[in-house]
Amino acid sequence: MADKRDYYEVLGVDKGADEATIKKAYRSLAKKYHPDMNPGDQEAEVKFKEVNEAYDVLSDADKRAKYDQFGHAAFDPAAGGAGGGFGGFGGFGDFGDIFSSFFGGGFGGTQQRNGPMRGDDIGTRTSITFEEAAFGVKKEISYNRVTKCPDCAGSGAAKGSSPETCTKCHGSGQMRVMQRLGGMQFQSTTTCDGCRGKGKIIKTPCQNCRGTGFIRITKKLEVSIPAGIDDGERIALRGQGNDGRNGGPAGDLILQVMVKPHPIFERDGYHIFCEVPLPVTDAILGAEIEIPTLEGNAKYTIPEGTQPGTRFTMRGKGIPYVNSSRRGDLIFTVNVEIPKSLSDKQKEQVRAFAEGCGESNYAKKSGFFKRIFEKLNRN
Repeated sequence: MADKRDYYEVLGVDKGADEATIKKAYRSLAKKYHPDMNPGDQEAEVKFKEVNEAYDVLSDADKRAKYDQFGHAAFDPAAGGAGGGFGGFGGFGDFGDIFSSFFGGGFGGTQQRNGPMRGDDIGTRTSITFEEAAFGVKKEISYNRVTKCPDCAGSGAAKGSSPETCTKCHGSGQMRVMQRLGGMQFQSTTTCDGCRGKGKIIKTPCQNCRGTGFIRITKKLEVSIPAGIDDGERIALRGQGNDGRNGGPAGDLILQVMVKPHPIFERDGYHIFCEVPLPVTDAILGAEIEIPTLEGNAKYTIPEGTQPGTRFTMRGKGIPYVNSSRRGDLIFTVNVEIPKSLSDKQKEQVRAFAEGCGESNYAKKSGFFKRIFEKLNRN
């Protein structure tokens, strides 16, 4: 884990950064390094994955707390960290075995292995477009999961045979032994060495699963992604994770949705933002112009005398709220375009127009026309 960069460093934020700051930094970097923006650039692809990995941890309050305490080891199973990914970690069951070895049981560590056990959750990702996130989409995903072996129905025994009850522990999976500790004799409970705590012995293992009762398969699943979902959000698909053991339920599939950056729009919550170029004549006189929206271009009337940087709002043209008929707004900013390379005649006409607007406005070169003449003089 030593070669991994600090997640805060990857996103370029302080350790005390709030959720909004982390999200803003992630969006900027994800757009910068997105494969669609950098076709064929392997270095950008690596950085894109690194940024997503960092955001996956720092955007989740629980994961972030573990990372702040343990660093990268929190999510490295080999390091015995607190995270261990979607599969979880040993927890109190491990302590149960320790206590039972000294006090003869009571914590149920070994007994739990024979009872129903829920299957592990699985994490996977899918990438969708900005428009698909806005309006929803059905997406076919492919992922690997552990499922019961179809040949032996999860028993682990070959066809025509079945697991036999262990004669050493009589199916309990544990044995009581006498131990001496400090001159005193204790009765303790330990895992049966005949069946390794399973309570059953398989004499003829299934060839398909090699006696484990489970196999790994690639599953395809069509998922309905709701309209309004945001980048990095997760969908829990109940019972689509790994199969459980001993009759336990299957885990869940946790699908993280990654939204590709849009070449025009930026999203903040349910509102979208963009910039629209506006000729100087339209800014002065006003005009009906076309504005890009998620449904295509729409007409909007710009009032006369519009200043550079003015923002306009188109109600209900933003992102739909999840599971609601409400929608956010589209907010666009006009960038007034100053013409370049004017002819002498055109410059004279502009001066005449300026003079006609009032002597003080032209003589002092203040306000809007001051900016026009500054740009003209530079050109």
